[in-house]
Amino acid sequence: MTRVFIDGAVGTTGLEIRERLAGRSEIELILLDDKARKNARKRKEALNAADFVILCLPDDAAREAVEMIGNTTTRVIDASSAHRVADGWTYGFPELEPGHMAAIAEAQRVSNPGCYPTGFLALVRPLVRAGLIPVDYPLSVNATSGYSGGGKSMIAEFEGGDAPTAFRAYGLTLAHKHVPEMQKHARIVHPPIFQPAVANVYRGMVVEVPLPLHAFTRRPSLEAIENALRDAYKDSPLVRVLDADASAVTIEEDAGTDRLSLRVFGNADAGQARLIATLDNLGKGAAGAAVQNLNIMAGFDPVAGLVL
Repeated sequence: MTRVFIDGAVGTTGLEIRERLAGRSEIELILLDDKARKNARKRKEALNAADFVILCLPDDAAREAVEMIGNTTTRVIDASSAHRVADGWTYGFPELEPGHMAAIAEAQRVSNPGCYPTGFLALVRPLVRAGLIPVDYPLSVNATSGYSGGGKSMIAEFEGGDAPTAFRAYGLTLAHKHVPEMQKHARIVHPPIFQPAVANVYRGMVVEVPLPLHAFTRRPSLEAIENALRDAYKDSPLVRVLDADASAVTIEEDAGTDRLSLRVFGNADAGQARLIATLDNLGKGAAGAAVQNLNIMAGFDPVAGLVL
């Protein structure tokens, strides 16, 4: 029996993780009631009694929780952004690089990817690795998430009727905390121009990377780009590359699932491409990714409990 403690189990991501682990006979959840969750001693006991701890906390609280673990056996999956570019942590995106799943399986500390970086990196990293996108090209990424990505406060704002519009652009200082994660794990020279937004829909996400292929010294074909993505994810049960035969792509396309869908649209004559990813910000963008990492680290079926 594998003992798992979710620190922050009553938050949006924590609840989603509990749903995915419910009924699994090989997992025992360590649960604290409302009073015990606020008791530092009880919380520390739970952190140190678990085989695996999943942190669903604000960044500072996640760092504090790691410091409270005083043994060498408890393994940690951090769903916050506290450790995504930190030394000593393995980045929890199994499909990111060849052989990366094996690195996660052996890791003591794993940092879950952010929801926006998951879409961006899935589209960009294989193309950088294949030499189809120059490592020094100034990329941009446009992305829109459902409001559940903002946690309890944003959920209350939208569902309480206080949200001013159906669509809101933010991150206007171009210093969003996801940018270092995107740059580091894409292995690119320049931070991408990140243009996030939130829409008045509970869950779902669309991430788009435009590519002016005509500006590249070596202009890749749309076919080469799509083939590189298909080759990168050919063995993945969660990441799929779809034909570009849709007339529209919706934010809700993969909502309610733990999969990630990629498409390559473009105009060969104009030398332009639009790379588009869809995912659930609470699925492959958060809880689904945490459970996938737990499965890999514990030696279970990597997709156990996930919605394909």
